Amino acid sequence: MEDTNDPAPVTLPGNGFVRVRGARENNLRNVDVDVPRDAIVAFTGVSGSGKSSLAFGTIFAEAQRRFFESVAPYARRLIQQGHTPHVDEITGLPPAVALQQRRGTPSSRSSVGTVTTLSNSLRMMYSRAGIYPADANGRLESDSFSPNTAMGACPRCHGLGMAHTVSEASMVLDATLSIRDGAITAWPGAWQGKNLRDIVAVLGYDIDVPWQDLSQADRDWILFTEEQPVVEVVPQRDRIAKPYQGRFWSAKSFVLHTLADSKSPNVRQRVLRYVDTGPCPDCGGSGLKPEALAVTVAGHSIAALNALPMTALAAILRPLVSGDPGASEVAITLAGDLLRRINVLLDLGLGYLALGRSTPTLSPGEMQRLRIATQLRSGLFGVIYVLDEPSAGLHPADAEPLLDVLEQLKRSGNSVFVVEHNMDVVGRADWVVDVGPRAGEGGGDVLYSGPTAGLAEVETSVTRRYLFADHRKPVVRGELRHPLGWLELTNITRHNLRGLDAQIPLGVFTAVTGVSGSGKSTLVSHVLAEAVGLYLHPDPDDAPVLDLGDPDAAGEAAAEAAADAASGERISIAQVTGLESIDRLVQVDQKPIGRTPRSNLATYTGLFDAVRATFAATDEARQRGFNAGRFSFNVAGGRCETCLGEGFVAVGLLFLPGSYAPCPTCGGSRYNFETLQVTYRGKNVAEVLGLTVDAALLFLADVAVAARSLETLREVGLGYLRLGQPATELSGGEAQRIKLATELQRARRGHTLYLLDEPTTGLHPADVELLMQQLGRLVDAGNTVVVVEHEMDVVAAADWVIDLGPSGGDQGGRIISAGTPATVAAHPTSRTAPYLARRLA
Repeated sequence: MEDTNDPAPVTLPGNGFVRVRGARENNLRNVDVDVPRDAIVAFTGVSGSGKSSLAFGTIFAEAQRRFFESVAPYARRLIQQGHTPHVDEITGLPPAVALQQRRGTPSSRSSVGTVTTLSNSLRMMYSRAGIYPADANGRLESDSFSPNTAMGACPRCHGLGMAHTVSEASMVLDATLSIRDGAITAWPGAWQGKNLRDIVAVLGYDIDVPWQDLSQADRDWILFTEEQPVVEVVPQRDRIAKPYQGRFWSAKSFVLHTLADSKSPNVRQRVLRYVDTGPCPDCGGSGLKPEALAVTVAGHSIAALNALPMTALAAILRPLVSGDPGASEVAITLAGDLLRRINVLLDLGLGYLALGRSTPTLSPGEMQRLRIATQLRSGLFGVIYVLDEPSAGLHPADAEPLLDVLEQLKRSGNSVFVVEHNMDVVGRADWVVDVGPRAGEGGGDVLYSGPTAGLAEVETSVTRRYLFADHRKPVVRGELRHPLGWLELTNITRHNLRGLDAQIPLGVFTAVTGVSGSGKSTLVSHVLAEAVGLYLHPDPDDAPVLDLGDPDAAGEAAAEAAADAASGERISIAQVTGLESIDRLVQVDQKPIGRTPRSNLATYTGLFDAVRATFAATDEARQRGFNAGRFSFNVAGGRCETCLGEGFVAVGLLFLPGSYAPCPTCGGSRYNFETLQVTYRGKNVAEVLGLTVDAALLFLADVAVAARSLETLREVGLGYLRLGQPATELSGGEAQRIKLATELQRARRGHTLYLLDEPTTGLHPADVELLMQQLGRLVDAGNTVVVVEHEMDVVAAADWVIDLGPSGGDQGGRIISAGTPATVAAHPTSRTAPYLARRLA
């Protein structure tokens, strides 16, 4: 570490420093560093350098540990606790609050109001200060105003606000066909459909006349009856008739039963085509019972206020706070509290959002600002806020109000520590702690800790090349690629896209830009993905499961499909042309590659298969009769049976919180003694899983399949990860790059469309350059790459840019400019243009 962190000449408005001595968490190399309090401090470095290990794994973890020490032992058992960091000493450490990136699939019942807890205040206001109808039986509890409680949920739609209904038109798509020829489209396929056909024939209905020629009474019974008669059926399709007892289900019963009970996403998607989804007729889409909807504040029901943009909601609350005649003291107090909390969100530019807006429809940037606003209004003083990439998912224009919020936290008497890759945010920090110089074993040293300007003098810092204009390299790009064709989508309607026409060039690299909430992810990850997917696989039952996400998440996918249908926002596209040029679709998202520690980089990419086969081919393994399965920690045989291959065991302590400890039998290796006796080039299988990608590439150089996979992982900047690193420890950006590396290994023919949503999230600018090289490889191979992106270096290096806006929410959803980066940069009203022009200069 350079001797550049002497605090003597620094003039910061603070009360001292957090002094860390001997930090050894993860790859930190016995780090000593002093970090000022009452300042904005940016922790920087390439991905995997150790900056998060210092900020979160050491400083925050120690602050959390000290807090838990002050809690009664019994209460400690009820709290999810972190780990004890590997550090000799930390002094000058105040209490800390962490605001980390949350990943995973949001619930369809989660909304802007529930995330910010503003819904709690609004429900309380209606419960205590609402105007009740004259025939009301009494005041309702606040839970009665929530669609997420049994007390408040509409019984018909269960609080979702949307109802699934079926009609003759939705279940019979061609009334000129007979039942035998498939008139009832909603019936199941294969044997089940033929079974129902035979049962209908036995019941006396004519299955050979056109559907439209049957009487209305007959059609209604076949489609909608709740009766389930059982009859003896002689199959018409079998040579040897074997009578059986067949039970009849109406088409409606089959569809609704499948939606309610099926765990298969493909099956659910199939039957959703025969369902009309719309606002629940009983609650009008609010999800609430009639008695709750009858209560008003300022003449509005709670459903009406939930549907208003927060700017309009604030306008309704202000007269109440000012002492509107007739307003009770309770109403004034509750409205005042609600208004103060809403104003924080307005300051962050989120006034266009409604409290009832479902979180699955929000962009990552919008979710990030909602969480920051929740912390901002907490009013804490004298704490350290440790933030994980607060600018992630934010357009440069949205990052500016975020910086004002961080300054406000500091002015309120707090310290703000941010792990950050956005150089605009780093440049505004008071102090920088730069960790590196490289990732993994090549990192873990503090290269600089001092005022931001001083980093310019540290030659070993990778960060300085991107932070300071004098050192910054210009965007490197080759000749603009020319489109091989166009994918044209006409009259798109989805979320805030209303009647949008979009043209996507094929055979080039396209960046889709715009402020948070402008409709980028909706256009790319929803509309484009669904349009192409439906073309390639018109029958969801026949679609291959190209799962680049969590292999354990089949149930979540089914729930997500149902939530999507329940949103009432079915994708509508009038026409799509150019689809015949596409042979394959791949979406690379940031969902985890697994939800348990048993999933890891080696198992996901498939390289562990080659490793296990290599161990099984050794002389020692052959003599012992060990096959490749013996070297898996997930199955009995080779794994340690004490910990069942987990590597750790739970330890329960009386009156103290339970914790985890390395397995006493295998020492954390996951394998039994006999399996570990087999070695390859001097290492056992557990030791190989402990290697980083960089180290494993040298060790397994002669194992062709593994070496190819490892080389690709290194090329996307993941050389620092350990092969056996649990999936639960990986960031969203790391998971996405693992998926990309897995895809790059595959030898594919034909034209593939790759869709990526903010692939640079969590990446240092140096790692972004590596990622761009790999995406360029895909395009040069004749494929199309479309990315949703805020990083202007990526946008500047694209062949084509589609800029949405002008703002977020209802004020967005339009294409402001489309063309080469230079064309978009010159647009007079685009909010992206000035930031892009700066990178092209």
